[in-house]
Amino acid sequence: MPTITNKTSLTSVADAQQQIMQAATCTLSTQRVSLFYAVGRVLSTPVISMVDVPPADNSAMDGYAMRTEDVHLAAIPVSQRIAAGQVPQALEPHTCARIFTGAQVPANAQLVVIQEDVDKVEGGICIRQSALQQGQKQGQFIRLKAQDITTGQVVCEIGTKLEARHLGVLASMGIERVDVYRRLKIAIASTGSELVNPGQALKTGQIYNSNRFLLAGLIDQLGMDLVDIGIITDERSTTENALALAADQADIIITSGGVSEGEEDHVKGAVETLGQLDVWKLAIKPGKPLAFGRVKHTPFFGLPGNPASVLVTFMIMARPFLLALQGCRDNKGYSLTAHLVNPPKKPSERQEYLRVRVLPHAQAGLVIEAMTNQNSGVLSTAMEGHGLAVIKVNTSGEQAQQVEFLPYVSYGV
Repeated sequence: MPTITNKTSLTSVADAQQQIMQAATCTLSTQRVSLFYAVGRVLSTPVISMVDVPPADNSAMDGYAMRTEDVHLAAIPVSQRIAAGQVPQALEPHTCARIFTGAQVPANAQLVVIQEDVDKVEGGICIRQSALQQGQKQGQFIRLKAQDITTGQVVCEIGTKLEARHLGVLASMGIERVDVYRRLKIAIASTGSELVNPGQALKTGQIYNSNRFLLAGLIDQLGMDLVDIGIITDERSTTENALALAADQADIIITSGGVSEGEEDHVKGAVETLGQLDVWKLAIKPGKPLAFGRVKHTPFFGLPGNPASVLVTFMIMARPFLLALQGCRDNKGYSLTAHLVNPPKKPSERQEYLRVRVLPHAQAGLVIEAMTNQNSGVLSTAMEGHGLAVIKVNTSGEQAQQVEFLPYVSYGV
């Protein structure tokens, strides 16, 4: 792609996403890790079950296993007692087996009658008349062999990002270790001579560096490794040296600030000197001065400096790219259709992402409300809200009431 030196028009969000994702190819090496430490990792090979789950028919309830032909007997002798983990004997004719939840159902048994529907009588047990009237059906309260997973089944495809629910399933198959991609290394840097880290006293003209901690948290929740470059002051040589160092240490670089056209914004020029700039200036609000390209051969995202812009552009542009580089097959968060009670009154030439909160007592459907202050320098509205509402280009008023809602929880925010 050609280096961008003079780009004044704005690239649409959709076009930028398409162009950026074309460069998202996973080339990471692989590792074998214990299932105990596999949460958040991405499978580099599919997982195929070598067993049936469950391995045998088992009881779903505490009760009595028997044949359907015996449910009306006045007394059904109890011929054996089966606890979970015990090996049952084949069920003798016209008898039942006392059985507990999870225990293997004996051969010849056709149903389990729960203990609440049974009375003890001389010579065994009998089923209560009320339970018989409700019906006792073949197969009831029996979890069949392989009803969950069958031998040879592909349970998890390559590119699956393992969550807690996956680990439980894999453990039920006897899986001890899995093959995953190594963790992506992401270098972050904050640009601006005015920045200081929390814990230091502010001098006149200084502000605390919130983007460092915002980005670090977002990356940690993706299960990736952080390379902290720190604060880059507003000098061209310092910027170039820091970016070159980051390119040698990480798989991707993410900076915040310094990508506009001001005299103290050196990131864009440094990237063009060290590599190439492929995308610059998006039709997105907030976050217009986003940049994407390469420093040497390392992918680079230059996010805006305002914290709300960092949050939005990370969610919409950087996050899917990072997940794709990590080898993750599903790299998009989910969205919901919602009704926005206070849509913007004026249309915008840029696609807007409003910070919103869910109204909990709505009469019907998902109803959301835009936070009062949408300034790109205000991050507290994101903390107090629940997600982003997407307002399409040149829409407002009633046309902007039916919106796409992006829950923060779906994007690891």
